[in-house]
Formats: sequence, C-alpha cells, structure tokens
Amino acid sequence: MGSAASTIAAKLAFFPPEPSYQVDLDEQTQKLKLLGVPQSEKGDVSILQTKRGHYIFSVFVRNKGATLTLLYSHGNAADIGQMFQFFVELSDRLRVNVMGYDYAGYGRSNGEPSEQNTYADIEAVYKCLKDIYEVKEKDIILYGQSIGSGPTLELATKLLQIRGVILQSAILSGLRVMYRIKYSLWLDIYKNIAKIPYVSCPILVIHGTEDEVVDISHGKKLWELSKMKYEPLWVNGGNHCDLQVFPQFFTHLNKFITSVERQSVIKTVELEESIIDLNYTLDITNEIKCRPSIEEIEKSRISTEHKEIIPIRPSTDRKVKPIISVDKREKPRKSMDYFGKSRISTDQSERGRNSIDRFGDMMRSVALCNIDCLRQTLSQED
Repeated sequence: MGSAASTIAAKLAFFPPEPSYQVDLDEQTQKLKLLGVPQSEKGDVSILQTKRGHYIFSVFVRNKGATLTLLYSHGNAADIGQMFQFFVELSDRLRVNVMGYDYAGYGRSNGEPSEQNTYADIEAVYKCLKDIYEVKEKDIILYGQSIGSGPTLELATKLLQIRGVILQSAILSGLRVMYRIKYSLWLDIYKNIAKIPYVSCPILVIHGTEDEVVDISHGKKLWELSKMKYEPLWVNGGNHCDLQVFPQFFTHLNKFITSVERQSVIKTVELEESIIDLNYTLDITNEIKCRPSIEEIEKSRISTEHKEIIPIRPSTDRKVKPIISVDKREKPRKSMDYFGKSRISTDQSERGRNSIDRFGDMMRSVALCNIDCLRQTLSQED
C-alpha cells in the first residue's frame, strides 16, 4: 500500500518539464558541457549515480573568492538549464560556489521522480561536493526552493556541521499545500513540518506575502518551528517564483551569508577558549582530573542537544561530594544577527480545498508559474 501511495503522490506532485538543454562532450577540454544554455561555460557538468541506480546531471558554478558553497534544490517544473543563469547570479552576487542538480526524471536525468528518489539524488550530489570538489561539510549551505525544500530538510537532519539552511517558498508538506490538516497522513510526502525542529544550524526562511501556490503560513510555521531562527524575509507583494526581482531578496541573502561566515569564526574562538578553561578541574580531595579530548567535548555537545536532562535524585545512603571548579566562568554564547525575536503568529489559515480532483490542477499551476516567472524575470534583468 505504501508503494502505491507513493506512486500516486508522485504523479500528483511532480511535473518535469521538457528538457531545456542538451549535454555534449567538449573535444578540447574533454569535459561535459550544457548546450543551448547562455553562459554555460561557467559551469562544470557531471553525471552522478545515485544509490537507487539512477544517473542524474549536476552543474557546479565556481567563484574564485568563495569560502562557502550553496547546494541548491530547485522547484517543480524546472531543470538546471532553466535555472543556470540564476545560479550564476547567486554565485556572483553572494560570492559563493553553487551546485545545482536535476532530480531523477528531470532534465536529462533518467528514472522517475519520487520523494525517495529526490533524497537519493541530493545525497549523491553532497557526496560529489565532498569527494570531487573537496568541499567540507562545515562550508556548505543547503538551499531549497518550493518542493526542493523536501530533499533539503531531509539531508539537513542528517548533517550536524553544515553552515546553514535557506528555505524559499517552502512547504510544510505536500498535502498541506492543498488542505488544512492537523496531523500528517500516511500518504503525505515531504513532511517538513516534522523534520525542521531537528535541524541544528541557522535557518533563513524567505516567502512572498502574495504567494498563490504555497501560502505564506507555510513559511511562517516553518520559521516558528526552527531551532536556530534567523531573521526571516517576508517579501511584501512577492509571489511564488518572482522573489528574486525584489531588491531586498539579494540584500537579505547577503546578510545571511555574511552572518554565518562570521559565526564560524566565533565558534572557533569559543572552542579554543573552552579547551583552555577545561585544562584542569579539582575536587575537594585535590585529585586532578584529566583534560577531556576534543572528541569528548564534541560528543558531549551533541548528546546534550538531543537528550533531555533528567534530574538525579540524591542517594539517602551517602552524601555526594561537591565538585569545585577552579574556573567556573561560563562564557555567554554569541547569537546570530537575529535569534529568537518575537514569534510570528501563524493563525492565518492554510487554504483548504473541497476536492482532491483539484490537487493536480493546482500543482500544474506550479509548473506553469515556475517556467513563466523565471522567463519573465530573466528577460527583465537582461
């Protein structure tokens, strides 16, 4: 039954467009290149095999001065050929590397699109970044747009050291785009509402106030459930796929990139200072305890993030000796530019629908919106 439901959900949720590009081998460089795509010489094209046996295409746009890399998961009804100019703009204006890819069944990637296939796709791309381009986990920012928020948050829950997550026009779940439901159903896909609390890095949420495809209540609820909130961007007048034409879009992205870069430096300093403070501790018997290793510190940090602290009841048989620390200074943790501002109410109701028959029609509107808005945006910028 689960397999049948997944197949039905895939048919309703995914609308791969006709491929917008061809792939050919450059005789001089012996490297793959995109054909029919402006500025394609700026991207390195790769064919990656996923753990589910599919071959997908990816493109890597390099910025020589970059220290961070965006792993971009695009929205529905788009492919890397249509997105390539936007990748180049992101790379140039944010001074980052950008890795984009096509899901199975999209562009020139083979196979059929499905929720589980997209999870395998993004894992293959992440592995390529680490093994081929030698990008460290701590230098990666995951970026998910619309339906791309699904594989983005799935991977984010598995990686504890990534620098940040960006969610643009993201969804709470597949069915919640159409129906107001309190609990996740067994046939639902991309249950981001249940995953985002487990992401342990700064999260930037961007959403348009006039989004007619994915209501802004999705973005506000995701921001509310985030563990490490960064100042969100609610684009006044923005729709589902035209946010990049608003001037505040790139301004806010730049602010986020700068902030997480600075946070990395702060964490490095704090770690060094913590090692110094933990050099020695003495108990009342003057016994010297060994200095903990960095691995032990890291394990302790991770365990406290996921385990609830249970108070220990003192024994009635014997008294517990207090431990006196030589240096009990506790350094305050530095916050992000915006962390924990007053939460935005999510009382705004999600748009319900009376018939499941309208689900396919609505999702097809996503397909038309993605292509038409992207073409309009690029023509305006030209």
